[in-house]
Amino acid sequence: MKSFVIKTLINAVAIWIAAWIVDGITLSGGDFWHKTLTVIAVALIFGVVNFLIKPLVKLLSLPLFILTLGLITFVINALMLWLTSWASDKLSLDFHVSGFWAALLGALIISLVSWGLNLAFGDDD
Repeated sequence: MKSFVIKTLINAVAIWIAAWIVDGITLSGGDFWHKTLTVIAVALIFGVVNFLIKPLVKLLSLPLFILTLGLITFVINALMLWLTSWASDKLSLDFHVSGFWAALLGALIISLVSWGLNLAFGDDD
């Protein structure tokens, strides 16, 4: 359970930083607490999307992994962020990714920030 909470909070911070840096990613809403709850909800959605859908997409795109030497991973991560944006919109959360390039840059930033924070704060499992 601790691992799940830590990973969700790390994803929330990474999403918040990506929304702060990338112009095409918006995290709108009211005050600080509203945005905090929104980004935690988005991080939960992002975690579910990455847990359920990403492995299937990676399996189906295995020939592209071989052909591109793994670079298709960046595109898949962008599509997962875009799907998170769509699901957030359906749940009336104030998170939106406008366009593929914003999703690609945002996914890259989220990956880098998550990696760094996992090194610093990840549990020892």
